[in-house]
Amino acid sequence: MRSGNRRSPRSEHDRGTATDHRAALRRPARARRTARRAAALAGACGLLALTGCGSTTLDDIKVGPGKGWPVAYHDARNSGASPVTGSRHLVARWARPLGGPAATPTIIGPGGQMFVTTRLATDCVGTPGATGAIVSLQMPTGRKRFCNAMGPDVAAAGAAVDGLDNVYVGDNGGLFSFNALGQPRWRTPVAGVPVSVQFTSDGNVLSVTQSGQIDVVERQTGNLAAATFQTLGEPDFLRQPGLPRPPDGEGVGDCPTGGPQCPVANVSALEQNSGRFYLTVRRPGTTTGALVALRYADKQIRQEWSVDILTDGSATSPTLSGDGETVYVGDNSGRLLAVDAADGHTKWTQPLGFAPQGAVSAQDGLLIPGGDEGHLLALRDNGDSAEIAWERKDLPLRGRPVQTAGNTGYAVAPLGDSLSLVTFDTSDGNTLASMALPGAQGTTVGTAVSANGDVVVTTRIGELFAFKPDE
Repeated sequence: MRSGNRRSPRSEHDRGTATDHRAALRRPARARRTARRAAALAGACGLLALTGCGSTTLDDIKVGPGKGWPVAYHDARNSGASPVTGSRHLVARWARPLGGPAATPTIIGPGGQMFVTTRLATDCVGTPGATGAIVSLQMPTGRKRFCNAMGPDVAAAGAAVDGLDNVYVGDNGGLFSFNALGQPRWRTPVAGVPVSVQFTSDGNVLSVTQSGQIDVVERQTGNLAAATFQTLGEPDFLRQPGLPRPPDGEGVGDCPTGGPQCPVANVSALEQNSGRFYLTVRRPGTTTGALVALRYADKQIRQEWSVDILTDGSATSPTLSGDGETVYVGDNSGRLLAVDAADGHTKWTQPLGFAPQGAVSAQDGLLIPGGDEGHLLALRDNGDSAEIAWERKDLPLRGRPVQTAGNTGYAVAPLGDSLSLVTFDTSDGNTLASMALPGAQGTTVGTAVSANGDVVVTTRIGELFAFKPDE
């Protein structure tokens, strides 16, 4: 008899009678192994419905809007708005440097775990040598949970976090997934750097690189869920048999401004019920960018329409209206456009006086564009025209304003010698409060709101400032 294989008769695992136990020992070894495997599989199905055991429609890792700030602009629509009732009385929680610059917003999981990408002068353990990295931080203290070295252009890559704090992030030539502890789950090769990462309605990950490659991959395995689609078209190797593959990071430096070297500069907006999604595309050699509508359905990606309407390109991610019928997008000539989501015709055009950047915060019909050169203002969509709801020319913008429930919004503006987080009333634009970001200079790349109403500001030079509601 092998030692250590029997449990105590009083073990909570021994539910049967002594007769049952003796009968089980008399079973053939193969039968006992089969029974153990069946029991283990049943337990795994009970604990991890996400693996495909049982119903294929059950998934206990939630995606979509969820809680927190799971993607760059909160949700698949790029609404830049949270359903959480924002606090009008914030207090400073903590501030800390990342160790390198940031180019994309911090995202926040449902429990407050944060993820942000950067580029470091040393690796995550201090060894000299520049590297890209993804850093995870804890909300209560700002303490680092993990730091993983990645490709050099990860700071420009998109990211998304699901309901169990699994994070999905791109870098040079790949789309990665890590769990909440920073352990790698899978890596899927792509061409370019995924600047847009979103969740589809069937729980997969939609990745779009700056070079225009679109992939849909399974969240659990990283396997392709649809054939790869090339926004700029497939290369013709018969006409150019020696055509080399461009470097993965080519043109990434032009993405923040929607420049000519970055074909796809922005985060896609996705209407989850229909599977239709929208991209800005600047094809090589053109001065005008296009708004493109595609659809992911039946494990395929198809283009539905494309309209060349973005003068000098665009640094604004498309934003979908709440009903999914209108796409809002800005261009580098200083305009905000409303486009019919069904066929691409322009509903109205509104001059802003500055080139919008990031995404347009849209909630309850109120549109607040972001940027680094403009000022705080809000528009109302009247269907075939827009009107200025209110305007604050005295409040210059340094980043992307966001809205929350309760008519509360947050924007970063230069006040005095440094930047400040301004809390404003979205109904009239009036300032409710302001909190200094000590020592912060330049501009910000994003403001995010947690499930508990914490507000996190990320500056371009790589500082994080966290605020909490004053209870």
